[in-house]
Amino acid sequence: MDGDNCTIVNEFILVGLTDRAELQITLFIVFLLIYIITVLGNAGIIVIVRTCSQLQTPMYFFLSNLSFLDLCYSCVVTPKMLVSFISRRKTISYSSCFTQLYFYIALATAECYLLAAMAYDRYVAICNPLLYTVIMSQRLCVLLVFASFVAGFLNATVQVGFSLTVSFGDSKVINHFFCDGPPLMKLACSDTTLNQILVFTVVGFNEVTTTSIVLISYTCIFTTILRIRSNDSKHKAFSTCTSHLTAVSLFYGTLLFMYLRPSSSYSLEQDKIIAVVYTVLIPFVNPLIYSLRNKDVKDALVKGMERLGISR
Repeated sequence: MDGDNCTIVNEFILVGLTDRAELQITLFIVFLLIYIITVLGNAGIIVIVRTCSQLQTPMYFFLSNLSFLDLCYSCVVTPKMLVSFISRRKTISYSSCFTQLYFYIALATAECYLLAAMAYDRYVAICNPLLYTVIMSQRLCVLLVFASFVAGFLNATVQVGFSLTVSFGDSKVINHFFCDGPPLMKLACSDTTLNQILVFTVVGFNEVTTTSIVLISYTCIFTTILRIRSNDSKHKAFSTCTSHLTAVSLFYGTLLFMYLRPSSSYSLEQDKIIAVVYTVLIPFVNPLIYSLRNKDVKDALVKGMERLGISR
């Protein structure tokens, strides 16, 4: 675009998930219920893991941090979306927009690396069970979680830092329900080629690195499992990986489809639906995936309910 048409932007207008007025209240109720269950589910897992002695293992330490990320991740995006459903004024200030973008990128990236760390944990548990407690020490677990957060916030700092150099035109309407990078950059009146290259490179590096860790870990895991003669042992080994594999497939799959494409292939209406999956639905289903398929978590939940005087 012509740089002469650039203006000083103080706020943006978020179109939201849909502009159909008759759907706003229904969508508000649906997503409010999802948000409440998301907060309660993830907070519940954090409390259960921290208070139950039988869950003081590396696997559940990572799980509690995943729930913390999902809780924060949901709180960055969903409240603003809920407000837009019932508010006539759908604006977001310039600073709030980039703050939302910053924490969204940071938490999404951190979750990628944390899921990779969880895959490594499962690899050690199944392929080197005798050395598991030695390798997955408390120090290493804390270091892996810390490194995930550092990678997330470093990535966000670089991407948002470059995005802040972009100038915007007269149009302030973001065709999305939150301040995501691609729809925001479509409003730019200055050259965004460098930003697109940066996003593709950085996201590509993060996705390739973490996906490679997951794929290598699970290749070794499946190779080891296939050598196990006992069917019961095979089933037990597979069951410890199923929840994590489901979470990884959902999260990595949507992010890969969303960002590792040429900009010419973006369809904002389609991408809004995909964005709902990884910003709203994944934090919602992760606690269900891990609690419904995990006997230890279910047992700890039942004991917790019994302590509170709630019967089964």
